[in-house]
Amino acid sequence: MDKIFLIGFMGCGKSTFGRKLAHKIGWEFIDLDDYIEKEEQRDIKTIFELEGENYFRELETNTLNSLKNHKSTVISCGGGTPCFNENIHVINELGLSVYIKLSPETLMKRLISEKSKRPLIASKKNSELLEFIEQKLNERQSFYHQAHVTFDYSSKDEGKFIDFITEKVG
Repeated sequence: MDKIFLIGFMGCGKSTFGRKLAHKIGWEFIDLDDYIEKEEQRDIKTIFELEGENYFRELETNTLNSLKNHKSTVISCGGGTPCFNENIHVINELGLSVYIKLSPETLMKRLISEKSKRPLIASKKNSELLEFIEQKLNERQSFYHQAHVTFDYSSKDEGKFIDFITEKVG
């Protein structure tokens, strides 16, 4: 197993955990959204505004496929990445997939301060956010639960997560 894919809803900690995990095991780290922004030379918000979500989802799929030959890499996927274009199957074929699970209430607390950077929630009022998160989680659960491993991050202990995954790839 030479790749670890972190999946889960936006704000669950995929990028934060991914960086720490990659550092601990001496692997490369790729944040899929950052990678797309670099390749496209524009941010995700602009891509959504100018090209739409379908275009962005195709970019995600193409980028995911372009990483097939990367070795010893931790990849933080966008929240919707596994839910489109059979991406969850590609992810599961290429490496170990890990679903980082958080409650809708915890996700909402984390996302309120980041709304402007997140195209899918930028226009939502705080009062609408929890309902939106619950709806999207409901739509995406069947994809997230196809991950090889689920880590319930309700304990809020980053060390446990890193140790848990290190043990899985060890």
